[in-house]
Amino acid sequence: MNQPNKWAVAPAIDGFSELAAQLRRARQAAPPEPGQALRAVCRAYLEFATERPALYQAMFILPTDLKFASAETPPPLRAAFGEFVSCFRLDNERRELFAEVTWSALHGMAVLSGSGRIPLDGQEGRLDFLVTQIAGTPAG
Repeated sequence: MNQPNKWAVAPAIDGFSELAAQLRRARQAAPPEPGQALRAVCRAYLEFATERPALYQAMFILPTDLKFASAETPPPLRAAFGEFVSCFRLDNERRELFAEVTWSALHGMAVLSGSGRIPLDGQEGRLDFLVTQIAGTPAG
């Protein structure tokens, strides 16, 4: 079994701070049309994973004792997740579930394309499909 890597925790937390800032900038710069904030945040997430592969590994792949979806979740991770939640309407009682499923799908896309298991050149089509299905808005 993988033992938690204590050395990966600090870079991972710093990485979540950077990711949250990148997602926030993308969300705030997005056009106001429905689904565009989600599209921008998803694209920013995938760009982060592609541009910072070693940091992404420290954040998500290396074993650490960081907790997700827990009272113990560090604030930078909560902030990054909050950017996804903010993309969904306030009256959506399941907005956190939608955010979690979106993040999970993006993580799979990032890991599989980053490892060469799925082609990177199909990323935009996958992103369009995901946003269309989750947000119910056509690609635009």
